[in-house]
Amino acid sequence: MTTQTAAVIGLGSMGYGVASSLLRAGHTVHGFDINEASVARFQGDGGAQGIMADIAAGLDVVATVVINAAQTEEVLFGEAGIVPHLSPGTVVVSCATVAPDFARDMEARCREAGLLYLDAPISGGPERSARGELSVLASGHPDAFSKARPCLDAMASQVYELGDEAGPGSAMKAINQLLVGVNLAAMAEAMTFGMTQGVDPAKFAEIIPQCAGTSWVLENRVPHVVDGDYSPKSAVDIWPKDLGIVLDVAHGAKFSAPLTAAALQQWVAAQGQGLGREDDAALIKVYARNAGLSLPGQD
Repeated sequence: MTTQTAAVIGLGSMGYGVASSLLRAGHTVHGFDINEASVARFQGDGGAQGIMADIAAGLDVVATVVINAAQTEEVLFGEAGIVPHLSPGTVVVSCATVAPDFARDMEARCREAGLLYLDAPISGGPERSARGELSVLASGHPDAFSKARPCLDAMASQVYELGDEAGPGSAMKAINQLLVGVNLAAMAEAMTFGMTQGVDPAKFAEIIPQCAGTSWVLENRVPHVVDGDYSPKSAVDIWPKDLGIVLDVAHGAKFSAPLTAAALQQWVAAQGQGLGREDDAALIKVYARNAGLSLPGQD
């Protein structure tokens, strides 16, 4: 297998898994994050040391696993942006959920700098990230896919090639986020509705996964509620951003997305109740509070 030298920028719950998967596959991996403890932890796991200014020219791949478009642009083209320090032909693998137009802009600006760019948002959650089993929803020039292939294969079990220019990858991620964000709201609504009818959350968790109303989202998040564990695997704060992107794209397409709009209001309410940094299963607390219900683990 071809080994490469890579940098992963953003060592949060997803980025740490990406970096660890690349390392496990035998690549030389530099990890960067504003959280110095995360960087030290990754270096303790075997990550390479060095500051970006010193190692950038020798990188084959840079994966940006940050929160949003603003952070992506700052990492690449901000005051301390890395693009001027990268060697021509380096491929930037951009993993954040962003609007398709933004991805196209980043690709054009990277091309002007002599770099390759993959519009490559990721899906699967922290556990799959840690196992190197993400789904990568990617689009970009064939040369970018070819250059990044060893790293893509290390971080993902599925790499979907959706086109030869940026945009389609982010469009597919927006579709996925629409479904997940609405599904999470539906799960929270259904579970609390059941509680008003005397259905214990544990019984809901036992029976609904065996019925037609189940979904991956429901099966994955309901145990968090039953356990009263809202430590963030995927935080509430993600969803106002991502569903906001969906609605912005829909507006540009003159497409009505009423279910997305309704779900977004619940996510904004969750932020307003101070739940932003909790696991996204904590959306159920909005419904429970409105209905005067006590959830598992609450006094």
